[in-house]
Amino acid sequence: MRYIVIGAGAVGGTIGARLFQGGHEVVLVARGAHYEALKSGGLRFITPDSTETLDVEAADGPVPARDDDVLIVATKSQDTIAALDPWPRHLPVVCAQNGVDNERTVLRRFDRVYGMCVWLPSEHLEPGVVAAYGHPHSGMLHVGCYPQDVDDLAQQIVADLTKSRFVALATPDVMRWKYAKLLGNLGNAVDALCSRQPGAQAVAEQVRAEGAAVLKEAGIDFPTQQEEQELRGNRVDLRPIEGLDRGGGSSWQSLAKGSGSIEADYLNGEIALLGRRLGIPTPVNDVLQREADRYARQKLPPGSMPVQELVALIDERSASVSR
Repeated sequence: MRYIVIGAGAVGGTIGARLFQGGHEVVLVARGAHYEALKSGGLRFITPDSTETLDVEAADGPVPARDDDVLIVATKSQDTIAALDPWPRHLPVVCAQNGVDNERTVLRRFDRVYGMCVWLPSEHLEPGVVAAYGHPHSGMLHVGCYPQDVDDLAQQIVADLTKSRFVALATPDVMRWKYAKLLGNLGNAVDALCSRQPGAQAVAEQVRAEGAAVLKEAGIDFPTQQEEQELRGNRVDLRPIEGLDRGGGSSWQSLAKGSGSIEADYLNGEIALLGRRLGIPTPVNDVLQREADRYARQKLPPGSMPVQELVALIDERSASVSR
């Protein structure tokens, strides 16, 4: 198969790089300066063990389709429709993205849709460069048909990923795992706004607890943190890379790059949406969604909101919804 990775940033670049190193045919689809760097100099792929420049085929839009193509979309959720719009709709699509709305969105347009739950610590801040911090494997990837089941293609994708330095699992209930990942990603906005300031972890725990309560009220099943940790074990440990200082997660990187948008509407906003449907207040997620969006629009630097200010905004919102 040929893997076409749409959105060759931190996650997509790592998946594409590892598949390429594993001997698979890969096309990395990127935009702007990142595409130009990939096209002219290849992908500089940095891990705790090595630094390599990979001569991977790069494109800034659709390439002529083949029957053996698999699209792996790794853009942020807000970019999904635009990123996939030019591609032939008979091709299978793997959603290697955070959040739980992409698969449903893509299924409106494409016949075969697969979910991928991504645990993959990586970073992309410089054109042409991706750093992957996972060790001894670069990530753990659950793959399954959407909304459920596992077919031959899912099994083949898992086999290819397994041979390419990933812990890959064929998972019939892949969305169950993606809901667990969603809970972890609710703290992305805290990381983006406040980084590692004292008190930030308490807010991250607060937003996760609020999200878990909403999912339980909605009757949505998800693995416990203990179940996740037991499965992952020490197979994807976060290791330092000499000469690099990892700044933060995907939302932090959105602010650091001044991209103008952020994924909070599909992370914290998912909990806010469910809360509104169920009549359950979600003040912590409401504030984080609003403030992360504001920081992205105004291109404010990551980590520049004092934790005390964020806590005050949450307290104010909590008081208003309880009246």
